[in-house]
Amino acid sequence: MIYLLGRFFYQTGRSRYNERVASRWALVDSGSYGGGISNMRFPRYRLHRELSIETIISFSYRQLPKQYFSVGESHDFWEFAYIDQGQVEVFTDIGRYDLNQGDIIFYKPNLFHVGKTNPEDSPVLVNLSFECDAACMSFFPHHQFRLEQQELQLLTNLVKIGTEAFDPPVDSARMRFPNRWEGAKFGTEQLIINYLEIFLLELIRNGERRSDHAKPASVMKDNQQTSEVLKLIEYMTRHIAAEDLSIDELCNQFAIGRTQLKTKFKAQTGYGIMEYWRLMKIEHAKRMIADEQYNFTEIAECLGYNNVHSFSRQFKNMTGMTPSDYSRTIDVRFVTGKPFFRFTRDD
Repeated sequence: MIYLLGRFFYQTGRSRYNERVASRWALVDSGSYGGGISNMRFPRYRLHRELSIETIISFSYRQLPKQYFSVGESHDFWEFAYIDQGQVEVFTDIGRYDLNQGDIIFYKPNLFHVGKTNPEDSPVLVNLSFECDAACMSFFPHHQFRLEQQELQLLTNLVKIGTEAFDPPVDSARMRFPNRWEGAKFGTEQLIINYLEIFLLELIRNGERRSDHAKPASVMKDNQQTSEVLKLIEYMTRHIAAEDLSIDELCNQFAIGRTQLKTKFKAQTGYGIMEYWRLMKIEHAKRMIADEQYNFTEIAECLGYNNVHSFSRQFKNMTGMTPSDYSRTIDVRFVTGKPFFRFTRDD
């Protein structure tokens, strides 16, 4: 009898123990008992992004001709220019900058800027424009940097990927705006995003210890004079389609005497006002020819010439070749010399 009672209590206790163990494992397996085995509740950490870039507007690696100047522009997105070879002089609403090999400058949105080269130099530049509204981008205005080795390597990687991503590639004279190359490798465009974001982040992170040699040159000269000339160039840019533009008209527009106007303009740009005006028209004509959307008659009309013959005559006087001759040079690879990133693509 005693044996049977002992056997009964042993089996009952064993059964209840097994039920408790099974119940606990069920809770663990469901994630309700301090974390599960097959479905444990791990905490998630969302990484913070300081900046994000998804859109670029232009991307080029090119050589500029001697005595080149841009006609001046402003736009609602960011742009930077890196000098790979040579020297470039830049005018902005902030001041004048002398850029040498290894320097980079940023143009914030809606900042009017003009660039020019000297008669003995054909500089090589990297230009990239993009959209970004991150608060940390406020670091870049008023700054010009000399890139450090790590930053230079990031920019090198960025340009190399650019030669593989677009058709035509970024180092082609035919590159105007990015167009996806169907033969690009997997992830190419995302690498552009990654390299660009890391490049910008490194510039900001290194900014505190970087010596700022980027004071505008005009800080030591006459900033007001530079600003007046920039306003004049901006006015000329807006009226590029005018048939004629006289010094008297500019004097009236800006309430300044002829002699003073001519002296200031020559000192800042190295050109006479009317010479600069004609050069602006020819530079616009070059862009329109390169775009291949207009014939020569339409270009002449857009730029305020009386007829295509007067346009062709002035174009040849300024460039040494006719518009037709120039159009046949557009497809020629313009980048020469040995820049630090010279890459070819397997088409």
